[in-house]
Amino acid sequence: MALNTEVFITCAVTGAGPTHEKSDKVPVTPRAIADAAIEAANAGAAIAHIHVRDPETGAPSRNLDHYREVVERVRESDTDVVLNLTAGMGGDLVFGSAEQPLPLNEAETDMLGARERLAHVAELRPEICTLDCGTMNFAVGDYVMTNTPAMLRAMAAQIRDMGVRPEIEIFDFGHMVMAKDLVREGLITDPVLVQLCMGIPYGAPDDPRTLLDLASHLPEDWIFSAFSIGRMQLPYVPMAALAGGNVRVGLEDNIYLKKGVFASNGDLVERAATILSAMNVNVLGPQAVREKLKLTKTA
Repeated sequence: MALNTEVFITCAVTGAGPTHEKSDKVPVTPRAIADAAIEAANAGAAIAHIHVRDPETGAPSRNLDHYREVVERVRESDTDVVLNLTAGMGGDLVFGSAEQPLPLNEAETDMLGARERLAHVAELRPEICTLDCGTMNFAVGDYVMTNTPAMLRAMAAQIRDMGVRPEIEIFDFGHMVMAKDLVREGLITDPVLVQLCMGIPYGAPDDPRTLLDLASHLPEDWIFSAFSIGRMQLPYVPMAALAGGNVRVGLEDNIYLKKGVFASNGDLVERAATILSAMNVNVLGPQAVREKLKLTKTA
């Protein structure tokens, strides 16, 4: 591992959590999400990672019309940015309770087949979509982020056949084992793109030793980014670069620029770019990232 001197920034502009209840800077409507992606790109992000929300409630959504509006608005703008759509929706398993796990909490459980989870990717053909590479207890309560080996193999094959580059989301060491199997089986092709997701309960902690250990287990020819959440998001900008990786910031994972000051996506990207520039690191633009990752851009 050595300092990465050619770093790209991904901005995760909204996410699926209730952050919109804490900060009015978190975009909710398709127009606001598209504007946030454009703002992030103008601030220096090469990639915009997109979730969509219910415009009325702010709740996480997988409505194809919302994705379509966001993508069309970004593509019709004068701002170039690589689009990365989440494919994580549809893997939410919520049990009843600790004493009575069944029946499932049907109001919050959202389990779909591989093809339906990728319907928006199949229609809109972003350059990148995410692939959460495993199952884990997620945050609190009875929620399990669920991605079985069979589901991951089916999704990886479909993403490959669409000509979209998967961003493999790794939350813990076992997910890396699964990712290596998918690559070995030809379900994910070179160049392999990985996101190390740190500090998310109950995955890998975000201490520097764990980051370096995870990064050291990646094959040398894989390209990776790393991020953490909340207070640790901005400290992870130099840490990720020093570990040989790329950077992710954005309101999906952190809503503050500093204590008591709410950030916009542009603020966080600008701060990340300033940190990297102070390290004499070159911040890559979208076209350089397309070349690096061999992406296929859809008009």
